[in-house]
Amino acid sequence: MFRVVRSGLAQLVLAVVLGSLLGVWKPSLAIEMKAFSDLFIAVVRLITPIVMFVLIASSVAGLRGYGASLKLGLSTVGFWQLMSLLSLLCGLSVTLFLQPGVDMPMAEQGFIYRPATVDLVSIEHIPSLLATAFGHSIIFKVLLAALVAGLLLGLLGNKAIRLRQMLDDSVGLVFRVMRFIIRFAPLAAFGAIAFTISAYGTAATIPLAKFIATAYTASLLYILVVLAFALGLSGVSLWRLLGYIKEELFLVASTGSSVAALPRLIDKLEAAGCNSKLARLTLTTGYSFNLNGSNIYLMVAVIFLAQSVHIELTPQLLLSIFLVCLLTSLSATSVAGSAFITLTATLSVLQILPLESIGILIGVERMMKCRSLTNVLGNCVACLTLASWNNELDRQKLAQALG
Repeated sequence: MFRVVRSGLAQLVLAVVLGSLLGVWKPSLAIEMKAFSDLFIAVVRLITPIVMFVLIASSVAGLRGYGASLKLGLSTVGFWQLMSLLSLLCGLSVTLFLQPGVDMPMAEQGFIYRPATVDLVSIEHIPSLLATAFGHSIIFKVLLAALVAGLLLGLLGNKAIRLRQMLDDSVGLVFRVMRFIIRFAPLAAFGAIAFTISAYGTAATIPLAKFIATAYTASLLYILVVLAFALGLSGVSLWRLLGYIKEELFLVASTGSSVAALPRLIDKLEAAGCNSKLARLTLTTGYSFNLNGSNIYLMVAVIFLAQSVHIELTPQLLLSIFLVCLLTSLSATSVAGSAFITLTATLSVLQILPLESIGILIGVERMMKCRSLTNVLGNCVACLTLASWNNELDRQKLAQALG
């Protein structure tokens, strides 16, 4: 029983239940609970630039440090970008089709409102939009600085070993800080749900349920269509791969940590015939650059929040959202809390929604198992596909491993 109480998922479920009950029974008191969620979001917003710089700079510098061939490097980056584009497109298409946020009740005050100062119809030129966002948003500056710093550290080679080591140590520190902050997520979820129910009524739970269903539908569609097609081109069956790594997928689903399965996945893919260096390259760096599930969640969340305030999603605005998500998704990691970091960064750049609007999603954060499962499966597919493309896949071992 004590282990269940200590579970992060159990704590969040309990917080959501208590917040919902308070919102129904004591609406006047529940309104005040919004302060807990506001404080949590404020802390996340404060550390966002630091976290993004450290993670992106470290990943870029480490990628060059692997010493992979130019062909392998180009094919890996190209595959990652293609998968990022397709995953974002999948999330966008499913959310626009299902429209989970259009029924979200409105209130004059709270997490969600329509900004009166944004002229959405006049957004016609994407370059000018990005230039304006760069001038007003620290997030874009941090992204650019992190990319440049990572590339320079990689180019310096042995001369920058100590600096890269310091950066890697900073990543560990950032992870510990993020894990500490996430401990307070149940309190933030309690405040967010209590306020949402008191302000909007129990009808607010229906759009949230639709949001969860939309994220799972988009992830399932991406797996069955995009990932299955990529594996098919390499002569690998999706169903046999799922059977081969089912224990690791269950580990990810039960712990909520994609990284927990990394050592075992490397061993299994090496045993399945993938070149050892290629497997380590694609799986480890893929946790920063090839997070298909996180991309889907990011797009679904942004469109859901935009729909909930009845923003007119013109083709120009949708293209803007798509390009910004493609850029900010570089900051995504498999660490708990990364989704809010990336979502905060995206909303900061777009400036069409208040950052506080993500508060209503805190309560359903731990239910997004589809995100981590899609991330892990996407990295395994990348490893097998790239190994096949670069003739680094032992077909005999593959046949023996996958039956």
